[in-house]
Amino acid sequence: MTATEILTQLQKIFCDVLDIADIVLEQTTTSADIEEWDSLSHIQLVVAIEKYFDIKFTSEEILEWQNIGDMIKSIEEKL
Repeated sequence: MTATEILTQLQKIFCDVLDIADIVLEQTTTSADIEEWDSLSHIQLVVAIEKYFDIKFTSEEILEWQNIGDMIKSIEEKL
């Protein structure tokens, strides 16, 4: 799966979890860019991403994420 394909799937997951129909994610998107992306929704997003891709992240990996691009890199490494 390419980074672009992962980004497309992440966008669907974010729309579903955050209940926002028109989210547009980019590699540089951070939680500061999306008002609904708070600490609680971050946990929900991680769980939804792990479930969708059938992977597990370590706490260290999650803490290293600075943006969507970092998240995509972690997913690519696990697929």
